[in-house]
Formats: sequence, structure tokens, C-alpha cells
Amino acid sequence: MQKLRLGVNIDHVATIRNARGGKHPDPVRAARLAAQAGADGITAHLREDRRHISDADIDRLMKEIDLPLNLEMAATDEMLQIALAHRPHAACIVPEKREDRTTEGGIDAAGLHNRLAPIVRQLGQAKVRVSLFIEADKRQFDAARALGAPVVEIHTGAYCDTTGAERAKHLEQIREGAAYGASLGLEIHAGHGLTFETAGPIAAIPEIRELNIGHFLVGEAIFSGLDAAIRRMRAVMDEARAKADGRATA
Repeated sequence: MQKLRLGVNIDHVATIRNARGGKHPDPVRAARLAAQAGADGITAHLREDRRHISDADIDRLMKEIDLPLNLEMAATDEMLQIALAHRPHAACIVPEKREDRTTEGGIDAAGLHNRLAPIVRQLGQAKVRVSLFIEADKRQFDAARALGAPVVEIHTGAYCDTTGAERAKHLEQIREGAAYGASLGLEIHAGHGLTFETAGPIAAIPEIRELNIGHFLVGEAIFSGLDAAIRRMRAVMDEARAKADGRATA
């Protein structure tokens, strides 16, 4: 089984900085620390209202960080032009509403086909790996394949926000979706709301190649430090993956 990659989202380091203004804490410094702690990539969401990550942050991340940058972006002409100008390693297209506190649910890749098609095409032509942030729904996987997006990121928010039988139901949907998406030739990622408690079962799904985690790690950093939080998450993921691999080969 392939190593599961960890993408660390640094948005909310910028949220804390912007709450008071000024330069501290610096999200680019957080990205450097994440690299040292075992992250495989950095994720940053440049929102229309610039509520956390700024254009200057993206400029610096592209220039100063060696890890691949995954730029989360809305399907707008403005964000497309920014992505084409910077050409990050990857661009994950997410739904975005100004009133949302965070990304709520996956993008409707099927219903927005005509809007997304030229964006996916232009990013692909620029050698940017395109990902679509979707729900674990076969219709959305089919749409991603039809659009030519090589990667999908499964929204794990509902799974993380529920408990008991409801959480188990969402986990099974994610498992089935990951298997279905992989059968179509898509690379499968997952993220949103993952914690030390919830990341393990997702990490154990063999088709998933990458987890993107941010808000929880930044919150934990208040108590343990960002380095320790990332290293612990890396250990949770690796342990779950190793156990799943052992079951598969037993």
C-alpha cells in the first residue's frame, strides 16, 4: 500500500494574524515548520474576501517553500487567473459562499459542468494538477471523470461532525465512494474537519492517497505546538495505514 500523504492547511494561522493585523503569526513560517514536522504538502485557500490567506502569502509560499502547494480556489475567473499566474503544484476547486464560515459540503461537479469545464481544461494545460472537492456520491465522481479532473478530494465534514451509527454510515459512504472513484482512474484525497480521533478510519481506506488537515492542527498547536500536533497526526495516519495494510496481506 502506498504511503498516505499529509497536506497541512495553514489558512487559520493567517486567520489569527488577520484578527489583529500586522505580520504575526506568519503562515509561511508555519508552512516551513510543517515541512520539518513531516508534512508532504501545504494547502492554502485564497478566498474572494481574503479573510485569511492573502495574495502576498501565495506569492511567498510559491517562492519560499519547497513542498508542493495545493491552492484551494473557487470556480471564478479571478481565482483562475491567479492560479494560472502562479502555477502551483495543484489547485483544488471548492464551493465558496461569502457568508460561509468555512467550506460547507462539496462542489456540485455534475450540475456545474459547463462552468467547471473551461477552468479544469485551462489549469490542466498549465500543468496544474486539478482536484475537485466533492461529496462521496457516484454522480459527482462520474462528473469529475467527465470533466477530466485527475483528482477528487472527498468531503469528510459530515463524517467528523456526527457520532455513533450516523458517523458509521458516513464512513461507509466514504469507503464506497473512494473505491468507486479509484475504479474510474481518479486519485482520491480526503479532508475537512479531521482530528486525531477521526483521521485514523479515513487513513485506513486503501484508495485514499492524501489527507488535507488544517483547522484542527492549528487549534491543537495552541496547546502542544504545531510541530507536535503535526507529528502526532502523521503518527495516527501511519499507524492506521499500517494496520489496514496488515489486514490486507494477512
